[in-house]
Amino acid sequence: MPKILLVEDNELNRDMLSRRLWRRGYEVVMALDGAQALSLAASAGPALILMDMSLPIMDGWEATRRLKAIPDLRSIPVIALTAHAMEGDRQRALDAGCDDFDTKPIDLERLVAKIEGLL
Repeated sequence: MPKILLVEDNELNRDMLSRRLWRRGYEVVMALDGAQALSLAASAGPALILMDMSLPIMDGWEATRRLKAIPDLRSIPVIALTAHAMEGDRQRALDAGCDDFDTKPIDLERLVAKIEGLL
């Protein structure tokens, strides 16, 4: 069962997505902000990270940059999740070190295809 670190500060989004991923056979651990994501990435050993980009304390852009700067963690694939699907956001996420990008509201089939492609 692959472990996914879901980094999401919105309780409803976190609950909905974690339950849907669990039903698909993934183990899900959750972080509420970018700082907690860095800590859990090191301690929980996720196979993949779903990173909301608009987070308190440390946003997803900075958390991803820091994660990819740590040799033991840089190989963990990160998919950026954002409701702000503005022109250039995909490239900004890739420039921060994300391996892929998806928009909210989540299309589960599309997201799972991206997850499977990176795992």
